[in-house]
Amino acid sequence: SALGTLLFYPAAQTASFPIMISGLFIVGLGFSLQQTAANPLAIVMGDPSKGSQRLSMAGGVNNVGTTIGPLLASFAIFGTVAAGSSIADIQSIKIPYLILGAAFLIVAVIFKMSSIPNKIEHITDENSSDAIAHERPSAINYPQLWMGMIAIFVYVGVEVSTASNLPEFMRQKLQTPTDHIAPFVSLFWASLMIGRWTSSVGAMNLKGGIKSIMNFLMPYLAFGVFILVNKIAQHDITPFYVYALVILALIVANLLSKGKPARQLLIFSIAGITSLLIGILGSGMVSVFAFISVGLFCSTLWPCIFTLAIAGLGRHTNEGSSFLIMMIMGGGFISLLQGFLAGDSYLGIQWSYLVGVMCFAYLAFYAWRVNEVLKQQGVER
Repeated sequence: SALGTLLFYPAAQTASFPIMISGLFIVGLGFSLQQTAANPLAIVMGDPSKGSQRLSMAGGVNNVGTTIGPLLASFAIFGTVAAGSSIADIQSIKIPYLILGAAFLIVAVIFKMSSIPNKIEHITDENSSDAIAHERPSAINYPQLWMGMIAIFVYVGVEVSTASNLPEFMRQKLQTPTDHIAPFVSLFWASLMIGRWTSSVGAMNLKGGIKSIMNFLMPYLAFGVFILVNKIAQHDITPFYVYALVILALIVANLLSKGKPARQLLIFSIAGITSLLIGILGSGMVSVFAFISVGLFCSTLWPCIFTLAIAGLGRHTNEGSSFLIMMIMGGGFISLLQGFLAGDSYLGIQWSYLVGVMCFAYLAFYAWRVNEVLKQQGVER
């Protein structure tokens, strides 16, 4: 990732798009390798039954960056535009990306010197005789994994396509000016932070009343971060206060899931289907906030799917993790499909969200089926 950021310097110097896109590709390659290692480590470094909640906590920290990052990038790169200039100087990207590259190197040194294990040993579940008896020659031979690969594909797909098509929906159906849409897209990604902060409460080992309070308080703390960031960016935040009521649906869904990944995946997938159908059948801001709320119910699906898909893989855990990371490409394919169907000669922008409904339907099926698959292998989740 650090090497990729260095390419932005010659890209800016020569105003070369091929060099810039190559830099992005290398940074993305670094991200995929990081995720391949980090996700299974987060699951096995502690009680495996709380692995999905630890991933939610990690994702919640990540989403702080996705919420405040655009504001920082806008200030660092496009500050000249905000100050009144009509053109942003491409030279302005050099310093931010050099700083980012330095940050990658610092993090690399920290991990090199840390006590974090350098390999995955054994997961608790595989100590059982049943799990050992079901050991297979390759990760792909485990149904929970290859079904989980499809689940990651459609999950990332519905997440990316819902957000990507929101600006066009608002432009067509609400005639919203382009420069007013950014806060709504920001709320979608902030919704992922809200959901992950909420789910991470289960990984904090809180007891009794404190845990109950945090289950209600945590999502609104995350929502407050969104409000604060957009207030600093001088966006009109009054349309977003009503979203506090939508967050109540997330809190109820989280409590019903009881911290169990398969149960949470099922409940949140059903909630996602409901949100999309409300958006499809509704109109105006009701549809907008319904589509945005999909972010709430996508928020914990990654840790749930990942935890279930690598459960019981034992020595194949790293291999299985690599296969799962590869399926992030669903974000490119599913969003392309929805964009194609959004054309006026096909379904149109509003009904194109049926693609997302089908994605959630598969995720609900996976949540129902994977429990039985894991039980047959002597793995409890």
